[in-house]
Amino acid sequence: MPLRRLLTSLRGGPLGSRNFRLLAGSITVSMYGNGIAIVAQPFAIFAVGGTVAEVGFAAAAATVPLVLFLLVGGVVGDRFPRHLVLASANVVQGTCQLVSGVLVVSGVGGPWLLIALVAVRGCAFAFVLPAEQGLVPQTVRPDHLSAANAVQRLGINAARIVGASSGGVLVGTVGAGWALVVDAATFGLAALARAGMRFPAPAPVARTHPLHELREGWREFRSRQWLWVIVVQSALVIAVHSGGINVLGPLVARESLGGAGPWGLIMASSAVGAFAGAVLMLRWRPRRPLLVAALSVFFDPLLLLGLAVPLPVPYLAAAMFLSGASQGVFGVTWSTTMQQEIPPGLLSRVAAYDSLGSFALAPVGAALAGPIALTAGTDVTLVGGYVLVAAVTAAAQAVATGTAPATAPASAARVGILRRVAVTGRFDAARARRP
Repeated sequence: MPLRRLLTSLRGGPLGSRNFRLLAGSITVSMYGNGIAIVAQPFAIFAVGGTVAEVGFAAAAATVPLVLFLLVGGVVGDRFPRHLVLASANVVQGTCQLVSGVLVVSGVGGPWLLIALVAVRGCAFAFVLPAEQGLVPQTVRPDHLSAANAVQRLGINAARIVGASSGGVLVGTVGAGWALVVDAATFGLAALARAGMRFPAPAPVARTHPLHELREGWREFRSRQWLWVIVVQSALVIAVHSGGINVLGPLVARESLGGAGPWGLIMASSAVGAFAGAVLMLRWRPRRPLLVAALSVFFDPLLLLGLAVPLPVPYLAAAMFLSGASQGVFGVTWSTTMQQEIPPGLLSRVAAYDSLGSFALAPVGAALAGPIALTAGTDVTLVGGYVLVAAVTAAAQAVATGTAPATAPASAARVGILRRVAVTGRFDAARARRP
């Protein structure tokens, strides 16, 4: 597809919606800051006297509150205007990063104060994931969902490319503290964009007890085998990624690769790969999307083997490119399938169960990576992580794809429901039916 034709198609599709442009722009800006923070956060811990164990605890601190508050975030995302939920969470995240940056620059406080701020930021992120997943169908027509998710991924990964590279440059020149201040500014811009979205006032809806709403979401989640099997797979893959890449990766970079600059280049390669995967998904509509998604995960852990050696930086960057490409393919197919198959009024809650399950073991992986590496050796720990991811992915592919939904168009009833949500910004639970 020529570039001009593709751009014309997107302008007549998801980019024709002002709300979607603001949503995609806000996500892109905040992901640019996240790209910086991924590089800067570990080196900020090192800068205030922390060790690799405390880097692991910081990674765990980001995910423990996320796991604890995700279900609350799902209920909030289905009860209140999702764009305002996102804007409020961004304000909290930006404040935490600003305070962290000032502490590092001024030399006040130690690693545990930074870890506490990371935990507060993790609480806010628990409200972001469910609301973001549920907001996309409100901004575009149902037949534009796949393209909207692909465009969103393109923005995310372009921002990650620049963000990770910027993170390495900022940490290497002005220091990790100022890099966190830049990240704080991106959260502020994202909050402004999300607050500027406009939807019609929703019709009054009778509310039940939050626990009843959580049970509704749980019944929807557990009724779909393809959904919860892939979530179990994601839990183990993310746990290994959290420990192997986020904790041991910076350690290997500092000891063997030259520090933050080369590590920033490697992390940017992941975003380049994810960008390529999203471009592919703009043009490709696989007949069995979740089979493609499950198989793509086999490429995700290749960096672990490279770090175990460790290989030269160009080879590690190539491995990270393949990992990123697999994430790009998985992300588009997974988001689109969820948005097409889950009733709009339950989408934030089901997305919360999805995220809860996916991130449940991430704190364990992050917290254990350092101690296991100190006991068994970094190389053995990384190779063991690779073997675990490959085995889990093979098992999930065998179990989940036989019950996964095909990529056939949604039913007429479902398309009608999604179109009402896109046009009116509200959902009538009484009209919802399972596909």
